[in-house]
Amino acid sequence: MPTSEPILFKNLNLLDPRWNEPRGGYEVLVEGGHIKEVSDKAIKSASARKVDCGKRTLMPGLIDCHVHVYLSEVNIRMLESIPVSLLAARSAPLMLGMLNRGFTSVRDTGGADWGIKEAVEKGHLPGPRLFIVGRAIGPTGGHSDGRRRTDYFKACRCCDGLSFTMAIADGVDNVRAAVREELRQGADAIKIMVSGGVASPYDPLDSRQFSLGEIAAAVEEAQAFNRYVLAHAYTPEAITRAVSQGVRTIEHGNLIDLPAAKLLAKNKGYLIANLVAYVVMKERAAQFGMSADMLAKNDKVLEGGLRSLEICKKVGVKVGYGSDLLGQLQNEQSREFLLRSEVMTPIEIIRSATTIAAEIIRQEGKLGIVEPGAHADLIVVDGNPLKDLGLFQDQGEHLSVIMKEGRFHKNRLA
Repeated sequence: MPTSEPILFKNLNLLDPRWNEPRGGYEVLVEGGHIKEVSDKAIKSASARKVDCGKRTLMPGLIDCHVHVYLSEVNIRMLESIPVSLLAARSAPLMLGMLNRGFTSVRDTGGADWGIKEAVEKGHLPGPRLFIVGRAIGPTGGHSDGRRRTDYFKACRCCDGLSFTMAIADGVDNVRAAVREELRQGADAIKIMVSGGVASPYDPLDSRQFSLGEIAAAVEEAQAFNRYVLAHAYTPEAITRAVSQGVRTIEHGNLIDLPAAKLLAKNKGYLIANLVAYVVMKERAAQFGMSADMLAKNDKVLEGGLRSLEICKKVGVKVGYGSDLLGQLQNEQSREFLLRSEVMTPIEIIRSATTIAAEIIRQEGKLGIVEPGAHADLIVVDGNPLKDLGLFQDQGEHLSVIMKEGRFHKNRLA
């Protein structure tokens, strides 16, 4: 992609999430896709294009640590009839919507492959930076096994979108092979299923998925590739089993208890919460074909969402921002900011989508902050989000600037 022109942002309130509040009088110079200079004094640059922010808030672009750009149906079984080419085409408006909402980076936790990641990187499709896990891996009958009970064979991946996004592996050797294949395909991390899930048809929420040996094998292979493992887990038992074998991030974790949270904190792991997924599924998922059994499971985890945040806060577990919305529900991505505000402060929530999220995707010092050397992924907010988290709502309507890699995706200040 062509080199971006130098940009000098002036007359702004700077919110670096490492601070507790925005600071006025700063200027930020962007050059070559990176932040070149940040100063509370005037920055001199003869070649830079000046952007007057009108005392709006400049801050890092947002990071969502749990999305599914290929899961374009709420009832994911409907993906059985969708070929990979259509799956990729459907992902384009979903990714564009994320970027429009100010999410300049996302971690796709099951489905997106190296091809769609490269399409974004090369500028063929507009979208956030993608950090991918490839296919989510689980055992037969588990959360990644969407087959009907009359289906005894795995479908062809090229003509079945559900099979393209999920992998089934049983036994230590097969788990090793499955992990190695996702690593070969460019995965930034590996996702495994260690408990039941809401959107899968037959597995109870409290089911144990994968043996300790299988979990350990996945972690060993990922670490050998300098990658890490994230685990879908709801119950304290599932969380404890995963963390005890070296899993780094727990996805969901709604039913976590104090001992499991303490173990996660001791191992310097992370929780990625996504309260919005359960709230919106309860409100809207039935109209898109989600079954009564799945909605009943959703009710069980919905009530534990806020409590999981309180437990993690109490013992010092860092919680990343996630949405985990499927298909037609993905336009609710930013609502997570409002839901968390019942138990978290605005700056804590913003950190979950910036500095903490950058740690989770191993981009500390590169994303989620505003300092020289970091990527120029920035947004300009029409007000102070610490006083009004509603500024992140309405599909990016309150964002005057969205910049990714030093290039304007949106600029109403020109």
